[in-house]
Amino acid sequence: MSASRRTVLTALGGMFATATLAACSSDPNSVSAQANKGDSKGYVAGDGTIEQLASSQRGKPVQLDGTLLDGKTWSSSSADGKVVVLNVWGAWCPPCQNELPHLQSAWAGWQAAGQPVVMLGINQRDSVQRAQATLAKFKVTYPSLAEDGGKALLSLQGKVRAYPTTLVLDKEHRIAARVSGEVTEATLKGLVDDVLKSA
Repeated sequence: MSASRRTVLTALGGMFATATLAACSSDPNSVSAQANKGDSKGYVAGDGTIEQLASSQRGKPVQLDGTLLDGKTWSSSSADGKVVVLNVWGAWCPPCQNELPHLQSAWAGWQAAGQPVVMLGINQRDSVQRAQATLAKFKVTYPSLAEDGGKALLSLQGKVRAYPTTLVLDKEHRIAARVSGEVTEATLKGLVDDVLKSA
């Protein structure tokens, strides 16, 4: 075997080993790890990690606007002085559907108690009709922004890396908490209560 051929084969072998190591990532939520599961879901699912930020650690206020599924416009300025809960979801995402009843129940509780809380879904990659049908199936009554090609996500300061993701904004609309993955009613209420008390 010539020296040049041995060099090429050695290089190819190294590339294969590197690719194999990358595919065997120890992070179960990495894109490669989820792709290897073969479920073809096409998204990174969150693991339920919760992040809370003290008031001094929160960044700039989130400025968000868009068109709701019913065709009306929505802007974060319409929720001035209120805590805002944002849920990034899609009808194609089973964990997103699993948490919808929890989100609706939390929302209904805040409304009944007259709490200064606004809830908003941010739909991704669905037609208006499919998104509306999914929300109707789970009897969801809070509004949701329609798919906008990712514009809304750009307003969320890089905090959305998995589906679903729920963000809690304080009364100044700074990101105070994040759940990366499914959230339960109890967890979400606890996070919002903490923000209401600290506001």
